[in-house]
Amino acid sequence: MRIDKYLWCVRLAKTRSIATELVAKGKVKLNNAQIKPAKEVKHSDVIQIVKHTSTFSYEVIGIIDRRVGAPLVKEFLRDITPQEEIDKFKEYQANQRRFVAYDDGKPSKKDRRSLDEFLENWSDED
Repeated sequence: MRIDKYLWCVRLAKTRSIATELVAKGKVKLNNAQIKPAKEVKHSDVIQIVKHTSTFSYEVIGIIDRRVGAPLVKEFLRDITPQEEIDKFKEYQANQRRFVAYDDGKPSKKDRRSLDEFLENWSDED
């Protein structure tokens, strides 16, 4: 089975096109080697996926030909990611949440009116 389809079947990618894009951009390695989307996956291969600052590793236990439900994924794929990589990813997520917490998003209608009023008054004083 092709690596891009396998990533989609075991729910490591939301869509097949996303899986193909990940492989094409070099975010996915098979047995520590760069690959193309058409590379065949075999039993006991190790898949590495780079997500932000971490590299997640999975061992292929079985080959499937169709997408399976989340509870069945463990029959075809085993997570062998080192704990340090998981901790690094959690730290990245925490930093992202902290960064996003500073931004309240787009201003509300009331905020925009207040800002418009302020700018009108400010320019009138000149």
